[in-house]
Amino acid sequence: MPHQPTAFRIAIDLAVLTIRDGHLAVLLIERGQPPFEGRVALPGGFVRAGEDLDDTAVRELSEETGLDGRTLHLEQVRTYATPGRDPRGAVASVAYLAIAPDLPMPMAGTDAARARWEPVDHDRLSHGWLAFDHDIILRDALERARAKLEYSPLATAFCAETFTIGELRAVYEAVWQVRLDPRNFHRKVTGVSGFVVPTGAQRNPPTGRPAALYRRGNATLLHPAMLRPDNGRQ
Repeated sequence: MPHQPTAFRIAIDLAVLTIRDGHLAVLLIERGQPPFEGRVALPGGFVRAGEDLDDTAVRELSEETGLDGRTLHLEQVRTYATPGRDPRGAVASVAYLAIAPDLPMPMAGTDAARARWEPVDHDRLSHGWLAFDHDIILRDALERARAKLEYSPLATAFCAETFTIGELRAVYEAVWQVRLDPRNFHRKVTGVSGFVVPTGAQRNPPTGRPAALYRRGNATLLHPAMLRPDNGRQ
């Protein structure tokens, strides 16, 4: 029948980002069963009866990687339901962006043969790096993170509870893939009301001068915004 409604199964896919060794990294699993057995993909799975979407995201993260999703910044990116996106039939996926600082090595479980952190490879994202349509999902999640770094304090989600301005700058550089002038960055960050708050403590590195420690402030929007240099506006 031409107007027969489609019955979708609902899945959750997670783009989990962190900073490892100064580089932006994404959590990937090696699929342990069809479809796309042996291919790398984003972690995720199907929503169970009576389960909330956020609860599914937390459960799948725990089952497939051993990570506790309750400790991560977690937000929905968008829903993907293009016909044919999943060989198993009509599957709509609700994608989540998850962020946390210095996440541990994951442990695979359920249908994942292996779970690991991979540096985000922008070139491979254009050439079918991931299974299903996960290249598209990851690209969208990355752009969400890049954009939100401009107008929100999201960058602090990549940091520990206290951090230096240099560590915060390293987040922007890793996510935006740019180099930022340290003095200019420091001036802009500390000039945004409620972005960061000094703790009064310092970190003493093995070499060099002590660095002041900050924590996240109470701002939900940054004014003025931290605009990306590649936009030609900074």
